[in-house]
Amino acid sequence: MNNTITNASDTPQGGKQQPVAPLTLQLRRIRRNTWLRIIYVTGALIGTAVVLTFADLMFGHDVYRLDDVVAVISGRDVPGLSFIIGSLRLPRVLIGVLSGFAFGMAGSCFQHLLGNVLASPDVIGITAGANTTAVFAIIILGWSGMPLAGASVCGGLLTAAAVLALSWHGSFSSNRLILIGIGIAAALNALSSWLLVRADQWDIQTASRWLTGSLASASWMDVGPLAVCVLVVGPALQVLEYHIDALRLGTTMARGLGVRTNRVQGLTIVLAVFMLSVATSISGPIAFVSFLAGPIARHLTGPSRPNLLQAGLCGSCIVLLADIVAQHIPPTQLPVGIITSVIGGPMLMLLMIRNAQGKESR
Repeated sequence: MNNTITNASDTPQGGKQQPVAPLTLQLRRIRRNTWLRIIYVTGALIGTAVVLTFADLMFGHDVYRLDDVVAVISGRDVPGLSFIIGSLRLPRVLIGVLSGFAFGMAGSCFQHLLGNVLASPDVIGITAGANTTAVFAIIILGWSGMPLAGASVCGGLLTAAAVLALSWHGSFSSNRLILIGIGIAAALNALSSWLLVRADQWDIQTASRWLTGSLASASWMDVGPLAVCVLVVGPALQVLEYHIDALRLGTTMARGLGVRTNRVQGLTIVLAVFMLSVATSISGPIAFVSFLAGPIARHLTGPSRPNLLQAGLCGSCIVLLADIVAQHIPPTQLPVGIITSVIGGPMLMLLMIRNAQGKESR
């Protein structure tokens, strides 16, 4: 008996039937093409991030040559440029790269873990928790620097714990978690507004600048903690990518594949919230980066995998591009968070409309 599968449409005019490739070969071809696409997209995103990094370093009040920028980065002393590029611009750009990567990867973790594009830290209240804690520390306690950063991290972690505790009923429900998160975010934002109303003008300026999300106050002192966080937590989340991917099939199927669903969900959320909170404590809440990076990465690489690394790279590119626009396009320099808000607001509406249309078509 011939086990070769044939198709009538593949029969040439001579009447001889041509065998169709076995299913295993087709699956191998699809898998190879998927991996090639992921590799090409990852390389393109890395290249884009490098180009935007050098563009952000070169363009400013004056435009500096590429070889001078490379010389400063390599450690050589260039009169007149070592301070401007090495002490002012380079920390700002590195904070943009690292914070964008942290926002993008953390947002993608939540979106894939809960199976909903709206399950972004911006939407479910975690960012609002870090913001409110920071505003309280600035206005009431008068903190700044590392104590302020520590307060912001604690606020984000406590808010995430509260949202998870209120939405937990034996398992995670994305719709329940999103609704509870939106309610908590509204309450925390109202508290932040009340604190700002009662503050004096100097504290209001400091808190407002921090709440907008800005890279203007970046320094080398901030680069180290954020780099350590990204280099430790990022690979840990990447290791969990297979288990996060299995959860897309549902908790029952994931358990059948050997995934300890509750442990994976809890560990992923803790790591993602910690990385997000550390980035927020240093750069402020750069709005909508967590929300936009995941869908962009999924569009570029396809929905076959969680694409956490690609989402992080997309986040870095978004922050760098927004920083370049914020510094050079408007008449006056703007915080980078304003530019991402202008982009992210319409994108949020578009995704909500598309989700509603998708549900109606079913």
